[in-house]
Amino acid sequence: MKKLLVEFIGTFFLTVTVATAAVLGTAGPMAPFAIASVFMVMIYAGGHVSGAHYNPAVSLAVFLRGRSTANEFGSYVLAQLIAGALAVFIAKALVPAAPAIEPLKLISTPTVIAELLFTFALAWVVLNVATAKATAGNSNYGLAIGFTVLVGAFTVGGISGGAFNPAVSMMLIVIGKLPIADCWMHLLPQILGATSAAYLFKTTHPEDV
Repeated sequence: MKKLLVEFIGTFFLTVTVATAAVLGTAGPMAPFAIASVFMVMIYAGGHVSGAHYNPAVSLAVFLRGRSTANEFGSYVLAQLIAGALAVFIAKALVPAAPAIEPLKLISTPTVIAELLFTFALAWVVLNVATAKATAGNSNYGLAIGFTVLVGAFTVGGISGGAFNPAVSMMLIVIGKLPIADCWMHLLPQILGATSAAYLFKTTHPEDV
């Protein structure tokens, strides 16, 4: 239960920050720094308890890599998605006078490529800095993971919305930023990116399998 609570808390603060700082615009151009920073500090806060996934795609990669059970994977994903949905209501309460939300205008090929590449990058970094034997006990994993999100947000945030995380995509759907008809452009490449990262990790780290 404590693992699920940590996953819920970390995912909630990540998604409520994305909702307020980026979607509702409270941080303006500094939103990527706010998002990467809260992700980083929540990883440091919860990594020793739950592994600090805060992302169903990361949980999928860790599961496929062999570091979690099917039951743990399923319960993590449920906690993360609930946290992402709840974040919408808190964000709207925090910014009641926010202007109307304009939905993302996504183009399928660039969006899919962007979400695939940077979900892969995020899962790849997590697996290498937080689960590999060679990096066990390091203290820089949170910084590495947070900077991966920062790079992705600045590089492709204007193309796909820069989610790289089904819980963030869930928040975007509930808040009205990501049209349901377009959600496959986030969810499909996120799943494929995480899956690719897991199997490439296993290929390049046979000593960890």
